[in-house]
Amino acid sequence: MTFMGIDHGTEYAGEFTPGTTYLNTATCGLLPRRAVEAVRDLAAQLGTGERVGSGDFEKVDAARDSFARLTGVDSSRVATGGSVAVHVGLIAASVPAGAEVLLPEGDFSSLINPFVLRGDLKLRYAPLAELAEAVRPETALVAFSTVQSADGRTADCAAIRAAAAAHGARTLADATQSVGWLPFDAGAYDYTVTGAFKWLLCPRGTSFLTVTEAAQDSLTPLHGGWLAAADGWLSTYGPIGDVAPDARRFDEPPAFLAYHAAAAALPFVEELGVEAIHAHDTALADRYRAGLAALGHTPVPGTSPIVSVPGLGDREPDLGRAGIRAAARAGHLRATFHLYNTEADVDRLLDVLSG
Repeated sequence: MTFMGIDHGTEYAGEFTPGTTYLNTATCGLLPRRAVEAVRDLAAQLGTGERVGSGDFEKVDAARDSFARLTGVDSSRVATGGSVAVHVGLIAASVPAGAEVLLPEGDFSSLINPFVLRGDLKLRYAPLAELAEAVRPETALVAFSTVQSADGRTADCAAIRAAAAAHGARTLADATQSVGWLPFDAGAYDYTVTGAFKWLLCPRGTSFLTVTEAAQDSLTPLHGGWLAAADGWLSTYGPIGDVAPDARRFDEPPAFLAYHAAAAALPFVEELGVEAIHAHDTALADRYRAGLAALGHTPVPGTSPIVSVPGLGDREPDLGRAGIRAAARAGHLRATFHLYNTEADVDRLLDVLSG
């Protein structure tokens, strides 16, 4: 497999062993071999009692550090957890009653529902392409996905940040569908949330929250147990004293099997480099878009490796029978291309769609 002219075929041979034509990373990424081995090793130790405790916090911190490097922030700005919805719920709980939250129409429910379920916020929705223009002086928070799950559309992040800054609104970016293939600066937003089980090749149960230093005091560590304490193991019983002085106060208790795998998978993404992965993924997506045009199909416009074709969602079972894993979302047929995919995968998909 080649990334930007650099052949990694020998060094990374055997990292992935897909049993199908797997074009469904936007649902769940494949685990590299090293991550699978990390899970097996920990599970074996837990099964025999060789390990004291259920996992290593050092692995959690290693995953935190790796994610921080991938997104351009200091590790002190990164909190670890298990799901985007829990991270967003923490942020939603901090928004003052009656405040306005601006959201894109049709964004992923894990981003939207924590605000909806508050019941005492003013929620306003706008088309993704018009989100920056929809920010107004009353807007307290703009929350949006940098890349849309359903159809791969990419937000104009710079315009949204500029509009929010002009009106004094904070920003929350859900980078679940971008970090891992698209260069991303988490420090440009007040809050970011990222489910790492897609493009970052981690298991489900691995998720990251970043918070600027200015915004950290806006959040209350509502789910903080002893991990939220500044003195760690000295606060395992009774009320904790001082909370951690950085984003670690927002850590959730880790799912160690997931984080042992993440500590192996995230350095693999770093080794390959996001720029190289971006070039590889988008080249495959461009090939697919060109093939779709030749077949008379028009995908949702864009340049991301998430390619959705309106009206073809009913072809997903046909693809499954042919050994191709794609997804049906919002009536679209969604195919996604990542570093374990090849031009042959694209051509096989087009061949089946051609009938």
